[in-house]
Amino acid sequence: MSGFKLSICQVAVGRDKKDNIGRAREAVNRAAGEGAKMVVLPEMFNCPFKAELFPEYAESFEDGETTAMLKDAARENNIYLVGGSIPEREGQQVYNSSFIFGPGGDLLGCHRKMHLFDVDLPGGPSVRESSTLGRGEDLTFINTELCRFGVAICFDVRFPELMRALALSGARLIVIPAAFNTTSGPAHWEITMRARAVDNQVYIAAASPARGREPGYVVYGHSTIVEPWGQVLVEAGEGEEIITAEIDLDHVEKVRREIPLLDLRRSDLYDLKWKK
Repeated sequence: MSGFKLSICQVAVGRDKKDNIGRAREAVNRAAGEGAKMVVLPEMFNCPFKAELFPEYAESFEDGETTAMLKDAARENNIYLVGGSIPEREGQQVYNSSFIFGPGGDLLGCHRKMHLFDVDLPGGPSVRESSTLGRGEDLTFINTELCRFGVAICFDVRFPELMRALALSGARLIVIPAAFNTTSGPAHWEITMRARAVDNQVYIAAASPARGREPGYVVYGHSTIVEPWGQVLVEAGEGEEIITAEIDLDHVEKVRREIPLLDLRRSDLYDLKWKK
């Protein structure tokens, strides 16, 4: 297969968990009904983006209502579904986790956010994800009949060595559920996603929640899909929206032939192997 349709569902997130889950399910159904073979949801799509609330909304994979919805939505729509991210509970620890399901509803993988967002932005929010979340330890690759793709979550994208490790391991697409805010978003959202696409000659699919109006952490929105030459194929606005683009794997190979970055790197000067 040389190409497929990918959709990002930029959904609104509020305090009501059941409403958030239902809203996401409806958006996934619409995207699949319009021909998407892979659908992506945003970071923390089932709860407000507030570190102190993550434990309250957390659920385990085995008995979670959100993961049950993702499994059913993937199976019933016959799609690959990257379930944004949710607060996942394992024992006493909570993680920011993305569950990925195949068309049969089978779990293909889970990415736990590796780089937690602990920042004090001048004129912006102060966030301490590490106050309630644990760190993931592993890179995440998913092998499908569509393509091999990598998954990272939000702050992970600011670490170029992680993105390069995904590309060197065969990813043609990197999916990034993310919730940049209205301080970092206007400054860095587009340029970061375009840079990661160009540097690694991959498609980037960055999925944000819709912008909320509650005080506190306000997400930027502007979900986007970037192709390997660095052009933005489609970008959402601030509100709820579904965006779709064709992932053309022949285009990835064309770009890599024209400027063979991954083949010409100087392995004698540095080692890009990721150490777990």
